[in-house]
Amino acid sequence: MAYTIMVVDDSGTTRAVLERSIGMTKLPVKEIIKAENGKDALNKLANDWVDIVFTDLNMPHMNGIELIDAMNNHPEFREIPVVVVSTEGSKARIEELHQKGIKGYLRKPFTPESIRDIIIETLGEWDVT
Repeated sequence: MAYTIMVVDDSGTTRAVLERSIGMTKLPVKEIIKAENGKDALNKLANDWVDIVFTDLNMPHMNGIELIDAMNNHPEFREIPVVVVSTEGSKARIEELHQKGIKGYLRKPFTPESIRDIIIETLGEWDVT
């Protein structure tokens, strides 16, 4: 089984680094869908099935928290696991995000190993043979 992963960040550089890091995990990836903000992500989610979403918090037009809230209120999107990738990392913020149902939190800068570990924790093991 190959996974479809969405990466939501207003920085093209961060989207590219996340995409490259995901590739380094040896995860069987069908597709990486990139979105520039929460609105863009919701539009793309309406057209494409996604196994997991990695999102930044601070973005224009619709930030990560607004995206998480919108996904939680949508019957087709609420079961998609969300991992926040951000420089923001106060204990209160992370607790708030967990109460909203996120499956994981990665602080920038991240490593391919941390991405691999959170995907395994969220989606389960995969066979790379």
